[in-house]
Amino acid sequence: MTKYEIMFIVRPTLSEEEIKGVVTSFEKVLADNGAKEVNVKEMGQRELAYEIKKFKSGYYYVVTLEATDNKAVKEFDRLALISNDIIRHLVTKLEA
Repeated sequence: MTKYEIMFIVRPTLSEEEIKGVVTSFEKVLADNGAKEVNVKEMGQRELAYEIKKFKSGYYYVVTLEATDNKAVKEFDRLALISNDIIRHLVTKLEA
């Protein structure tokens, strides 16, 4: 199994309930595509180093997961690019 770390930033204009909904829906995307979630870490709202899509802050999340192939990660990447709720994301493959 390959380990991945996904960091994503949710836009700050959403309510707390909407943010949880976004995180839950993306966790479901990962699980439905065969990824085994190891850890989800909420980093809270932070200032961005520079403005992204006219936002100066965002809610940071880090997800660590294991997957047999990169299907789940590719689907997360595709949907995160389309989503208006995620302003930036980064997928990193962790060394064993």
